[in-house]
Amino acid sequence: MKHEKTIGKQRRRRGYRVRNRVKRDSTRPRLSVFRSHKHIYAQVVDDEDGRTLAAASTLDQQIRPQVTYGGNKAAAEAVGKVIAERALEAGVKQVAFDRREYKYHGRVGALADAARDAGLDIGKKQPKPEKAPEKKPSGKKKKKKETQKGPESKKKKQKK
Repeated sequence: MKHEKTIGKQRRRRGYRVRNRVKRDSTRPRLSVFRSHKHIYAQVVDDEDGRTLAAASTLDQQIRPQVTYGGNKAAAEAVGKVIAERALEAGVKQVAFDRREYKYHGRVGALADAARDAGLDIGKKQPKPEKAPEKKPSGKKKKKKETQKGPESKKKKQKK
């Protein structure tokens, strides 16, 4: 139970941090994502006016026939494509991506990538950091230095 509680706290903190950063630093409308187990929802929100400019989810009439299950990456890609089309129709070309407490991974990343590919300017995708090559062990074992505390040192002391 303790682990679940810590994960919940981390999620809540991440959510506050991401949301405040997006609201504070951006003059663009916000592409907000909500993810449940069965569905995924996205909306473009103008925080200055406090209104939704475009919205899409796996429950929409347009997307529902394309997707059999709304809780996978294919469904997220379909929603990303539709939300980009609707935002462009509403005259929004640039948005700030608000992933909330979710990591940019899996369905959330798929939605953002699909929206980006459909023509919505979310910002440049960050390249994955390259891992430094790991040093391989040489296979030779280092010999331990003999210390003066071994049985040989006792014999030397006795001779003196």
